Amino acid sequence: MSQPNGADGRRRSLFGRYWASASGFWKGRSARVSWPLTVGLVFVVLSQITVQYQLNYWNRDFFNALERRDAAALWTQAGLFAPLALLSIGLAVGSVWTRMTTQRKWREWLTRHLVVLWVDERRYQRLGSVDGEHQNAEYRISFDARIATDAPIDMANGLLNAVVTALVFINVLWTVGGDFHLRLAGHVVTIHAYLVVAVIAYTLIFTTAMAFVGRKLTPVIQAENQAEAELRAATNEIRELGERVPPAALDVTDLKGVRVALGQVLKRWRDLCWQLMGTTMVSHTDGLLAPVCAWLLCAPKFLAGEMSLGELTQAAAAFVSVQLAFNWFVDNYHRVAEWRSSVNRVATLLHALDDADGLPTRRAIEPDPDRVIRPQRSASPEPGRPRVDDGATKAF
Repeated sequence: MSQPNGADGRRRSLFGRYWASASGFWKGRSARVSWPLTVGLVFVVLSQITVQYQLNYWNRDFFNALERRDAAALWTQAGLFAPLALLSIGLAVGSVWTRMTTQRKWREWLTRHLVVLWVDERRYQRLGSVDGEHQNAEYRISFDARIATDAPIDMANGLLNAVVTALVFINVLWTVGGDFHLRLAGHVVTIHAYLVVAVIAYTLIFTTAMAFVGRKLTPVIQAENQAEAELRAATNEIRELGERVPPAALDVTDLKGVRVALGQVLKRWRDLCWQLMGTTMVSHTDGLLAPVCAWLLCAPKFLAGEMSLGELTQAAAAFVSVQLAFNWFVDNYHRVAEWRSSVNRVATLLHALDDADGLPTRRAIEPDPDRVIRPQRSASPEPGRPRVDDGATKAF
């Protein structure tokens, strides 16, 4: 391998390299599974928001009937709640199935893809001569590939839900809240769609706070994952000593390696703890204040008789829904950071596998995990060991 090839690989976008491989799940034969699951996810999200929208109006009508002490209307609303609740529960269960099935299928595809790249052309034998931070390939294939496929499904599902929810319930805030007239020094100041303005301002404050407090979270998680991989590698070396024939004696340097690796894990875990303390403080404060702010913003109109009890509860619930939608970034900051860390580690391994052939990334071999790999005849197996090429990748 020449040095320019390795340097070129490091300069390339890590996410771009990851997506060039991972997006293959939606191509070829696997597309027959991936696209129906993707469409199903979108359908479930839109159906859930439709039911949530109906429940928001049910909430208004129920509390209006309660304010009027109208028993007949209350029983009518109670009857309407049952089918809405059952539909909501069914969609929630369906959402779990479609989401986790998509994650499972994508992880299967990407793991097979990485393993085939790893063993094809005996790249696993040449990784040691490739420069870069791509150690512990097995950990990246088993652990980081799972995070790199689980997290984006969860986040995409949540982001779609957040965007559609915000669009739907902003309309509720606009129509129910209306304008707010504030008297200042003898003058009347009108704030148009004041609940919409308030929820946007509220979200901007906490999103900015989260971005500032958690700005170092991604590199901290990446360092912690690498430390965990190094500890696993150090302990595996001791296990391999005992599995040799005859068993090899344990050296003091082996135990020292485990001790050093454990020290790094604990240090990185402490750094992660400090980061999560800060992000938890912001997210927990946000969750506590949102419903209180909604009630306080609606209270003046309710006390002035410009808003019924049902409209107050409807607007407050819509405020919280929009706030939760806008706060998708705040609520998922840790997950985004964890996902970025795993994507970077998978992409670093992919770059190393590319460079193992001594070729630039654009000419890297991208085999289809479903294809049959023909056994190689050029290399001879080690004495006493079966060839990894003979039938292993074909069966995989």
